[in-house]
Amino acid sequence: MAIDFGRKRCGIAVTDTLRIAANGLCTVATAELTAWVKGYVAREPVDTIVVGLPLTMSGEPSEIQRWLRPAIGRLQREVAPVPVEFYDERFTSVLAHKAMLDGGLRRMARRDKALVDEISAAIILNDYLESRQYKNPK
Repeated sequence: MAIDFGRKRCGIAVTDTLRIAANGLCTVATAELTAWVKGYVAREPVDTIVVGLPLTMSGEPSEIQRWLRPAIGRLQREVAPVPVEFYDERFTSVLAHKAMLDGGLRRMARRDKALVDEISAAIILNDYLESRQYKNPK
């Protein structure tokens, strides 16, 4: 599972059991994130929760981390022993908009910030899965 964290809402993506490809699942209000993820983890098998780590272009922590770190700390406590890992999310919003354009979505659909968050979460998870396959070839 991947989370694209935002102050108002979080995009959620999941992958199939073979970990072949990630797909956007939904968006959840940030205030409801911990309860939602806890419920999902209770119903579905989740090996790892990947959280997009927002960094500046120079690799420094971005402003949103002051909200992200405490929220994800609470989440970690609630879903233990499921591991929570951070993964660099730079450019995911840009890639999400590009995917929307390439997919032929109309202008109004591309303005849907919830959809952008969901697609961003899928990009984070796909990148994470690819990095693990590269490091641990089978």
